[in-house]
Amino acid sequence: MAAMEYTQLGRTGLKVSRLVLGTMNFGPQTDEAGSHAIMDAALGAGINLFDTANAYGWGENKGRTEKIIGSWFAKGGERRDKVVLATKVYANMTTDDSEPWPNHDRLSAVNIRRAVEASLKRLGTDYIDLYQFHHIDRRTPFEEIWQAIDVLIQQGKILYAGSSNFPGYKIAQANETAARRGMVGLVSEQCLYNLAERRAEMEVVPAAIDYGLGVIPWSPLHGGLLGGVIKKEAEAKRRASGRSAETLQNAAVRAQVQAYEDLLDKHGLEPGEVALAWLLTRPGVTGPIIGPRTPEQLDSALRAVELGLPEELLTELDEIFPGPGPSPEAFAW
Repeated sequence: MAAMEYTQLGRTGLKVSRLVLGTMNFGPQTDEAGSHAIMDAALGAGINLFDTANAYGWGENKGRTEKIIGSWFAKGGERRDKVVLATKVYANMTTDDSEPWPNHDRLSAVNIRRAVEASLKRLGTDYIDLYQFHHIDRRTPFEEIWQAIDVLIQQGKILYAGSSNFPGYKIAQANETAARRGMVGLVSEQCLYNLAERRAEMEVVPAAIDYGLGVIPWSPLHGGLLGGVIKKEAEAKRRASGRSAETLQNAAVRAQVQAYEDLLDKHGLEPGEVALAWLLTRPGVTGPIIGPRTPEQLDSALRAVELGLPEELLTELDEIFPGPGPSPEAFAW
């Protein structure tokens, strides 16, 4: 099994694994026993950063994923002490989405306080290592957000704050406001970033690098598109399903993905492992989020850590999936 590598989370002193265990499938896709087995295997392989969100479980089962993680912590064996636990706040947690209760969502000070207490209870812990804002809140000023976070840090209920799905200018606003208050501010940004979706390179990643945030890409396989979907489609003699199938209906995209799979087949490499390994070469990236539903999928992801990609292959990947380039050059002279 590959030896896990570690890096600092952004500008902090916190050491985290180069792969992040995503837990969104725990509950909806993988039952409690299976989820526990995957977490044990991940921890055994050296993955120490586990990512979740208060809303995972979805619909009437919101919070279910955090409860599954909490029941795993309850087994003991230093599970909680070894894990850098990351969760998120923003979504409305009332189960009746047709009539959401006021002040039970977004990033007001009252909801942040409520959401933290509820997550701590579900997770069965007294602190959260990395508390992430799941989305920007256009209605709440950062002065209020940081005041709420400052109180929670003083109470020892959270240690660091991070963002998710923030544009570059909001990362700047958040951290400039935090600096005026003498606070550390955001230490990480979790964003959509992969070979097929590189718009984050225009402003989000540069902003994260300049402000010392660790970049944590989600959907590193772009919903399965970069996981050998065409080859699997041919082997199973059936069409792909879900988001990948819809995307592949675009002839240009299908040609791009086919070229990607053909290139890696020539090199004897697995597409999903290369997609993860490519992200590990990118400036500012702490580690991509992997969301295994089975131990086999976890094993495949782990191999990416030691998969060195030669410069020639990186150049060929850029030719297939060219990035937009930095701003403003990406959209101006």
